[in-house]
Amino acid sequence: MKNRALVALFVALVLALPALAQTSSTSQDQTTASQPVQSMSSTSDQNAQTSATGKPLQPPAREGFWGRVNPFARKKYVQRQTQPIRDRLNELDELTASNSKMIKDVDSRAQQGIQLASAKANEADQHAIDAGNKAQMAQQTATQANTRLTTVEQVVGNIDQYKPTNQTEIRFRPGQAVLSKNAKAALDDLATPLKNQRGYIIEVQGFSSGRGQTAIATSQKMADSVVRYLVLNHDIPVYRIYVVGMGNAPVQATNATEEQGKTPKRTSGGRVEVSLLKNDLEQLASTTATAPQR
Repeated sequence: MKNRALVALFVALVLALPALAQTSSTSQDQTTASQPVQSMSSTSDQNAQTSATGKPLQPPAREGFWGRVNPFARKKYVQRQTQPIRDRLNELDELTASNSKMIKDVDSRAQQGIQLASAKANEADQHAIDAGNKAQMAQQTATQANTRLTTVEQVVGNIDQYKPTNQTEIRFRPGQAVLSKNAKAALDDLATPLKNQRGYIIEVQGFSSGRGQTAIATSQKMADSVVRYLVLNHDIPVYRIYVVGMGNAPVQATNATEEQGKTPKRTSGGRVEVSLLKNDLEQLASTTATAPQR
């Protein structure tokens, strides 16, 4: 009889446990529901701030008494419990991939900007080098122009200053005005280099023995024969030749004569002095011909 009573008591206790668990769960749900709404919102905001994606993790599903008490968790139960974690990991992977893509895009744009800035800097350097070269060329041109201007000023200032460069003496037999072979050769040596030149004059002075107008006329004939040969055989312009018959005028004194204090001697026989005089126009022409063309 006592055994039956114990068995009945055990059965009643076993049947009462589910009701007790249900009552405990219901009271817990009511306690949770009775908490202030502000506390729930603050908790959700805090979880949202601490989460990576701004979405709070869902609370674990309620399994009742047996789901909490059962020491052997079922597979579906484990999956349900770990699903929010897997979802959150997936969200984190997507967020990481998105951030990586954004970082790569920013880096690509930064590299493009750096390359563009470098290209602009190189172009600016090249322009600066070109400008420097042009400035140097302009300085050289200005220097050359200044040099040529100085040369031209000197030439213009000395345009009427002729300097003797060559002198030849032509001898004639007494009473004759015909050029000998040696005289022609001497005139050829003097006149041949003058072809296509400018800035020169030829001074021809005739001297003859005798006195008065007769000597002057003879010296003029000898000088005219020299001029005629230069014009006909070497195409020397007539306006470049100055002719004068000196007759039996005294010969210009040399330095030795002046030192000795002697009187200049008069001419004996016939002769013609041919002097070549030049100014700086020939130098200016050669400078212009050799100046670099730009």
